[in-house]
Amino acid sequence: MSRFRAVWQASINATKKALTWNLEDLVPPAEKYIFNFNSKEELKRWHLYSDSEYGGLSSASLEVSDVGNGSKGIFSGSLSVEVSDDAKWNFTRSGFCGMRSKKFDGFIDLDSYDTIALKLKGDGRCYISTIYTENWVNSPGQLEDNSWQAFVFVPKDNWYIAKIPLDRYLPTWRGNVIDEKLEMNPSRVLGMSLSVNAGGGVPGARSGPGDFRMEIDWIKAIRSQ
Repeated sequence: MSRFRAVWQASINATKKALTWNLEDLVPPAEKYIFNFNSKEELKRWHLYSDSEYGGLSSASLEVSDVGNGSKGIFSGSLSVEVSDDAKWNFTRSGFCGMRSKKFDGFIDLDSYDTIALKLKGDGRCYISTIYTENWVNSPGQLEDNSWQAFVFVPKDNWYIAKIPLDRYLPTWRGNVIDEKLEMNPSRVLGMSLSVNAGGGVPGARSGPGDFRMEIDWIKAIRSQ
């Protein structure tokens, strides 16, 4: 009987171990790196844009501070609200620059997470974090991705981890908030961007034309609950 009990207990313990391993394997980690700005290769996943594409005079650059374990991305440039005399486009909102990731290979699934975290060091300006998802809000005839935006204030001179709950991202279309109650589909994320403009932002943030500079260490998805 004792031998039978020992075999039975060993079988139970093995089953418990297998169930525990399977459960842990199915639960995603509490945080997931999306971007880590520690190499020049990482910067190849991004491209820059600004009002200069339409006749504005703003400019931007994206580079790595140095090579090694201490490498950080630097997004910097100059914002101008002026428009070139020979601008071919008739537009009124000048003074913006941004860095947008190239589309992921397919999409990434952030359904298990509730917050985007960014480790940043800035200049006191307010930046805009954008998440692009598969199109279901826009008309099916439009090729644009859905865009969801949230302000992120970056304090001056000190590293700061900004945490933005996904439910704080508002649906937008060409920079304007869509006045409808819509929910993001975090399981179909196609890309992200960070941008800055001369106006707007949160109270107390630096604004207006002039230089801007923000260092970026990483962007993660985290599960805070």
